[in-house]
Amino acid sequence: MFFTPSDTLHVKRKNAVILTESTLGGLTLLGLNQLWYSDYERSKFHTINDNSEWFQMDKLGHTFTAYHLGRFGAQTLNWAGVSKKNQLIYGGSLGFMFLTGVEVLDGFSEEWGFSWGDFFANATGSSLYIGQELLWDEQRVTLKYSFSKSKYANLNPNKLGSSFTEQLLKDYNGQTYWLSINLYSFFKSSKIPKWLNVAVGYSADGLLYGSKELQQNFFPDQKRQRQILLSLDLDLTKVETNSTFLKQFFNVVNVIKIPFPTLQFNSNGHVTGHLVYF
Repeated sequence: MFFTPSDTLHVKRKNAVILTESTLGGLTLLGLNQLWYSDYERSKFHTINDNSEWFQMDKLGHTFTAYHLGRFGAQTLNWAGVSKKNQLIYGGSLGFMFLTGVEVLDGFSEEWGFSWGDFFANATGSSLYIGQELLWDEQRVTLKYSFSKSKYANLNPNKLGSSFTEQLLKDYNGQTYWLSINLYSFFKSSKIPKWLNVAVGYSADGLLYGSKELQQNFFPDQKRQRQILLSLDLDLTKVETNSTFLKQFFNVVNVIKIPFPTLQFNSNGHVTGHLVYF
């Protein structure tokens, strides 16, 4: 079967994986350089410190992306029958390497700059994947994402996105990043369903600009707050099926947090219950 991982090194698959990932990565960086960064002035390489902006939601986005690109990279090499060691070295670091390339492009742009905060967030995402494989030979803690359209994007579409697709990436008020923890993997002698997870989420509300100072200048009455969420989740990769296609499908969509009843704790001290939160 095409989707079934090879038990031994499959040279044609390995070459196809390397060629495809290298081509896609290179074309993406080239496209960004020509289509995105060309709209802004170039500069000498410089760094910035943006760690205090957006309540660190952007950093979680980098961590999430690096984690899942590394997971994808390792799994495609596993499909090609590459050794576990090389899966982690060359596949698990895929997200870190690609996003570092993007960060270098930022460093030569007058509009942005190389962010050490983003760099370490990229490293954290890759390390979360690689570290769990080395420690447990499985992913017991998964990074997940959910999104609900917020009321703030229309107030500042240049920063938060003017379309739904842009808002998925830019509107931090609608995004939630989750640590989804598989209970059975920590208590394997228990009768806990293998697919049941507990999820801890982080989100923000009222963010119209990255910095508090800018927001106070343009929206002085809009309060900003952090939010911690507690919910249940499903690990779809633990759902038993004999279909190789379904296994791969569940593996792809498992990046999305499944809606469940949720408790929300705000930084202003309020606790809110949601019958369904997404």
